[in-house]
Amino acid sequence: MKLKKISISPKLFIASFIPLALVGFFSIIFFVNVTTKIINENIEHQASGVLSVVENHVTSLFSHDLANLNIIANIALDSTDRNTIARIVKLTGKVSFVSTYYYVTATPLSSGGYMIMSDDTEIPGDFNQFDKPWFKDAVNAERIFAFNTDSKKKCVTISRAVKTQDGKLIGVCAFDMDLSVFSKIAKGTKLTEKSTISMIDVTGRYLATKDESDVLEGNYFEDSDIQLGNMTQEDYVKASKAIVIKNKFYAVKRISFTPWYLVTEGLTSDFTSYFARSVTLVIILVTLICIAATIFLLWYMEKIRSKEKALGDKLYGETQNLAVAAKENAATSQDQSAAVKEIVATMEDTNELAENISKKIKDVNSIAKKTSDDVNSGVASLQNSIAKLREIFDANQHTIDGIKSLGKKIENIWDIVSLINSVADQAKIIAFNAELEVSSAGEAGKNFHIVATEIRRLADGIIDGTKEIKEKINEIQQSSDSLILASESGTEKINEGCQQAQELESKFESIKNASEITVESAGAITTIIQQQTLASEQILITLKQIAVGVDNFTQATESISCAAQNVQEIAEELNEKGKDGGEKS
Repeated sequence: MKLKKISISPKLFIASFIPLALVGFFSIIFFVNVTTKIINENIEHQASGVLSVVENHVTSLFSHDLANLNIIANIALDSTDRNTIARIVKLTGKVSFVSTYYYVTATPLSSGGYMIMSDDTEIPGDFNQFDKPWFKDAVNAERIFAFNTDSKKKCVTISRAVKTQDGKLIGVCAFDMDLSVFSKIAKGTKLTEKSTISMIDVTGRYLATKDESDVLEGNYFEDSDIQLGNMTQEDYVKASKAIVIKNKFYAVKRISFTPWYLVTEGLTSDFTSYFARSVTLVIILVTLICIAATIFLLWYMEKIRSKEKALGDKLYGETQNLAVAAKENAATSQDQSAAVKEIVATMEDTNELAENISKKIKDVNSIAKKTSDDVNSGVASLQNSIAKLREIFDANQHTIDGIKSLGKKIENIWDIVSLINSVADQAKIIAFNAELEVSSAGEAGKNFHIVATEIRRLADGIIDGTKEIKEKINEIQQSSDSLILASESGTEKINEGCQQAQELESKFESIKNASEITVESAGAITTIIQQQTLASEQILITLKQIAVGVDNFTQATESISCAAQNVQEIAEELNEKGKDGGEKS
């Protein structure tokens, strides 16, 4: 049996393979992330376990020596016998292999006090316990951890004050523990082959490390390449946790009841060998699955293509008929669309002309209304003018009457002035006679002479005043006569103006009637044209809707024609691909 060859284009192969490759790629990334998380959790668990083992070794040493220290403190509290205390101190020194015990009284050595060492070390004569940090700090605290700088070895000192119940200090007991013991424990315990374990204080100073020369001299944070970021060194050690940075791991754990910490670091690659093999196997497995899935997909697509060929032949025949019908419908709809558009253009021109006529009629109507309003305003103004002229005529007539009445009153004033003048003359004569009589009276008539003189002077003044009054009265009479003549002339002209205004009012009334007739006619014409315009607009809207419908039908027909051609091309392409596939198989 001859096997069929699978023939596939490069584009189809890429389109089939890329989705599977992406699924495989993201699956591998997910597996790697999960594996990395598992590795980090495993590192943290194992690091915490190893540090706990080292912590147990250290705390067991401290627990044994602290128990011995408590025995010495209790003996010193119960007994003041130096020999008893000395035996206990030396006995505890023999029991412990790593520590040296001692006890010193609160009394100075120079005043009868004493100090006992478990290794029989000779005490200098000038020894002063009150200057030692371990003594001073123990007095102020229940227990103190300090570093003994007096010893030749690098030691840590744990001291405790011995006090009575009422707080009286009896002495201080302490022991020195060699720090090399901690270094041996740290070097003897490892998390991995390349990992290191050290013991540090909160500042990072080494208490135990692989190089004993660095004890109390070196600093962990200066030697290590750990990057803490925003975290301080103190925050890191107090956090007591494990972290993984790039390809290295770091872990820290506090030693219980001490101010010290255990730190370890190493390479993460020591934990990833097994997982690396697992990742490699998963990658190979996913790759094989993708290849197998691609081969199956190509085989299935080839099977589908054989069915596509039969459908393409049938589709090709139907689309040819559809394309011919669509083209005929498109040609017919285009002719209809052109005819409707010509009708729409004609109706638009007619509508535009009607709108122009309507605008002109509206302009005529507005002008006629304005003329009518102006005429009404002019008639009202003429009527007001006539009324004002009548008022002026009446006022002028009243003025003439007033001037005539004033003339009569001036004549009466003239008589009064004449009377005043005659009285002044008589007063002047009387004053003159009085002066003559006073001159013969001598010194007794001197005052009366003065009065008579003043009366005569007053009479002269009154006479002079009456002369001026007479002159002013003459001037007023002359002006009054001139004013009467002018007023009578103005009255005649006012009468003539009233007559002319009445004639003009009758003419304006005729213009008003004509303008009102024009306004009514223009309004009727405007109403008729507006009705005609509304009818034309309604017809135009209907024709536009028909035109839009024809256009839409034309576009739909063209779209159907294009779609039929596209389907025909697709059918041809399917047939050609089916033929090519059959020839290559």
